[in-house]
Amino acid sequence: MFDFGIATYVPEWLRGRAAIAAGHGDRLRALVGRTLVRAWLLWDVADDTWFADGPVLLDFGGEQVEIQHRKFDDLAVGWNSLAPRGSAHWPGFDLRWRHDAVPALASLQGRVLQDVELLEWRGDDAARGMVAIGFVFPHGRVTVFNALDENGLSFTAPGPSYERHPWAEHEESTA
Repeated sequence: MFDFGIATYVPEWLRGRAAIAAGHGDRLRALVGRTLVRAWLLWDVADDTWFADGPVLLDFGGEQVEIQHRKFDDLAVGWNSLAPRGSAHWPGFDLRWRHDAVPALASLQGRVLQDVELLEWRGDDAARGMVAIGFVFPHGRVTVFNALDENGLSFTAPGPSYERHPWAEHEESTA
């Protein structure tokens, strides 16, 4: 259901900061210092809107991270499995990959990644424990978060309901 008709895309759903850090921490950390070449989103052609149920692709020059949220706290992080060409399949939608549709995201292309943060939702609601991933650049940032069973994007610093775990602090706390 969540593979969008793409045979190479097999999301592995994780929950909680510890599971995400254990499964993907080293590769996320290795992105620091790399340049964001392209940021891809699935676009609903008919409505001319972002199809937020699809994965967000961030290509750091040969190392592409693929992020997708579902339910309240499921997060799939994949690597280099999607080629953002052509269409993706979802019943009733005409979907295409775009790298230029959201100006705030497109403005980060060409910038060097300064830090990656795991952001743990600490609000008093059903999403408590949900993990978002923040990508910090010298002059900007993007956070891919769970927007209630789909992805959301934020371009501002996380609010007080998030517990921030930048990689430098994460490494110290697990050492």
